[in-house]
Amino acid sequence: VQLQASGGGLVQAGGSLRLSCAASGFTLDDHAIGWFRQAPGKEREGVACIGRSDSSLYYTESVKGRFTVSRDNAKETVYLEMNSLKIEDTAVYYCAADGTHYYSAYPCRPPRFTSWGQGTLVTVSS
Repeated sequence: VQLQASGGGLVQAGGSLRLSCAASGFTLDDHAIGWFRQAPGKEREGVACIGRSDSSLYYTESVKGRFTVSRDNAKETVYLEMNSLKIEDTAVYYCAADGTHYYSAYPCRPPRFTSWGQGTLVTVSS
């Protein structure tokens, strides 16, 4: 199982980025996928998760209305569209796959997700 996150970079506050998580070695639509982030000195937090069905979605409160998670199973890729970025969104973003075949996006917490990509840095400047 391999996950490759990409799309991070430097962006001004109010700008947008789209992160991609490319999966290989497993069937993407058999697993819920999560996006997590970790800022310096902070714990890793669940940002957005998508279940095996696109109808099961989770967003942490601080990104609701700004971020959108989606999946393209044909391309074996999950996306995180980030709009209206804020300085506090600065972090390393990781994608991860659920270690089971549980269908739901909940809970969107690290212990459930057992396969992790390498992370991509998002820096939001003022």
